[in-house]
Amino acid sequence: MSLKDRYQASVVLSGVGDALGYNNGNWEFCNSGTQILKELAAMGGLEAVDIDKWIVSDDTVMHLATGEALIKAGKKPELPELYKIMAEVYQDCMHDMDERSPGWTCMEMVSTLNPDVPGGLNLKFNPKGGGCGAAMRAMCIGLRFPQPSEEKLLIEVSIESGRLTHHHPTGYLGALTAVLFTAYAVNGKPPREWGRGLLEVLPKAKSYIVESGRDVQENLETWGYFEKKWNIYLEERGILDSKSEPKFPDAYGPAERDAFYSTLSYQGWAGASGHDAPMIAYDALLKAGSSWVTLAHHGFFHGGDSDTTGVIAACWWGAIYCFEGVPKCNYEKLEYKSRLAKIGEELYELSRNQLTNGGPFFREDVIQRLEFPMFIYTL
Repeated sequence: MSLKDRYQASVVLSGVGDALGYNNGNWEFCNSGTQILKELAAMGGLEAVDIDKWIVSDDTVMHLATGEALIKAGKKPELPELYKIMAEVYQDCMHDMDERSPGWTCMEMVSTLNPDVPGGLNLKFNPKGGGCGAAMRAMCIGLRFPQPSEEKLLIEVSIESGRLTHHHPTGYLGALTAVLFTAYAVNGKPPREWGRGLLEVLPKAKSYIVESGRDVQENLETWGYFEKKWNIYLEERGILDSKSEPKFPDAYGPAERDAFYSTLSYQGWAGASGHDAPMIAYDALLKAGSSWVTLAHHGFFHGGDSDTTGVIAACWWGAIYCFEGVPKCNYEKLEYKSRLAKIGEELYELSRNQLTNGGPFFREDVIQRLEFPMFIYTL
């Protein structure tokens, strides 16, 4: 299980989590995890699902666009040029949205971007921009900039990628979370520590917002909601200190999960916002450990925006566990599988090339399996 394999699995399985959670539009808009799991059982269970006829949603189409923008920007990307490329690929990918249920905020904001005009990407603060659309497409930025020494770059790129469509802290901080946790997964950071890590990064993100000088007052006035909701969640799971193992209720079936996920959400639709989409994905990852089936039941098959939580959770899981325990029928015939795998491979090469030229680098010969489940030592 090489690092390159894990990169590819991360991107490919993100598409699988999306397609399974979406189920051609049948499950993304279902409000009952119990009903979804009943229908899944009638199909023979997850192990019997042949992904061949399950298309990916807008989430994967936009995640593909993000990855392709990062690759096009090259080894030493100039950030203004990177954001211009992102805007262009987001506009191009809107031609591939038939039957994929794209979000209104993404469509509307992408249409207003003007990459060829100075300032044409600096959209104004949007009081309604707190949705999950920035988070769902951002994970691969963490594959491109995974090193602790790149944290400042990771923060800026994730925020600005999000602000292209979701200029609201709840929206773009969702992108930051999705990216940061992907980097944590690549580097073998134990998941119980991820939430605390996010809280420690948020002040740095706030400083960046102030320094960037764009609609600072509006951003700071609406900043607290995201941080408050994450503090509440981490306290609920008993991992605010990052040292304890997460605590889950004894009864935590689909009905209980739907009820809990609803309390995390902004207006009761679980996974639809920038704070709770990665939060639910994180909850599923903490519960699942190395079990793909448990990850799917908790992260893909619940009432609410299940494709978005699925695309995020599966990306992180793949970066840790590769394809271990995933039925081949779940991914072999996935739509856009070759494109997704190619992006994973090319992001791996870009990251490796950057890290081996004047900075720390990954040494795959010193990857060792530990209790969870591997750490990558940087020399």
